[in-house]
Amino acid sequence: MKIGSRMYLYAKLCRLDRPIGILLLLWPTLWALWIASEGRPTWWIVAIFITGTILMRSAGCVINDYADRHIDIHVERTRERPITSGKVNPKEAIWLATALSILAFCLVLPLNSLTQWLTLPALFLAASYPFTKRFLAVPQAYLGIAFGFGIPMAFSAQNNEIPDIAWLLVLANILWCIAYDTEYAMVDRDDDMHLKIHSSALFLGRFDILAVMVCYGGMLACLYLLGEELQMGTAYYMGLLVAAGIALYHYSLIRSRRREDCFRAFLHNNWFGAIIFAGIFLDYLLRTAVGSSVV
Repeated sequence: MKIGSRMYLYAKLCRLDRPIGILLLLWPTLWALWIASEGRPTWWIVAIFITGTILMRSAGCVINDYADRHIDIHVERTRERPITSGKVNPKEAIWLATALSILAFCLVLPLNSLTQWLTLPALFLAASYPFTKRFLAVPQAYLGIAFGFGIPMAFSAQNNEIPDIAWLLVLANILWCIAYDTEYAMVDRDDDMHLKIHSSALFLGRFDILAVMVCYGGMLACLYLLGEELQMGTAYYMGLLVAAGIALYHYSLIRSRRREDCFRAFLHNNWFGAIIFAGIFLDYLLRTAVGSSVV
């Protein structure tokens, strides 16, 4: 196979054609970088975290497809994925995931030692998550920890310490992740039941929609408490208010439990994360502008 075709298969395996996973992983990391730096992040650190997010999400997708290769073949939506279809062999996938992980680790070498050490649990979480669907009733909670580990790393990279507010932000991300990944699990409910795979949608049963909305509410409550602790301004709280409106829109989509509408709600979480970042960004920008005018 020509190298261009091979690279295309690798890109498909890494889900680069479907960047929603990268974005859902990136937004909480950007929240943390802006909060940790009080709106003045070190730009080369931002570049490292953006690139690292892309690499680690890509590695996670490869590991996920490797772990699910005997499952995906039984699901119409996934049976044509590169490993399942036989276009990329499993050993090749392991080498690709390893190479991506090594590149991600190399990125943090210019950062402080605390951040470097934090890459070890981050890598473990990313590599182990795909296997949790076999034994955890709500693997979405584990995914929330994995997707939120960029938060303490961001605080560490900026300030060489991890304050208590970082863990409040991690909790907010776990709740958000349970909400949006339950929406995704509602799409695959029938397949997961048939294949005996655990998911929050199956665990929660008829309370799935209620749980999604409770998680959205809990996540926004955590961010409200964070704002009070940091004495954030109007722009921040307006961002939370708009995010609450987006959550209500998601309710209007998922209440019918139609697969296509649940998937739309899942994809729309990109805007949920983006508007929260916009509130954080604008709040610190306005503080800087007011401070400059006073001086």
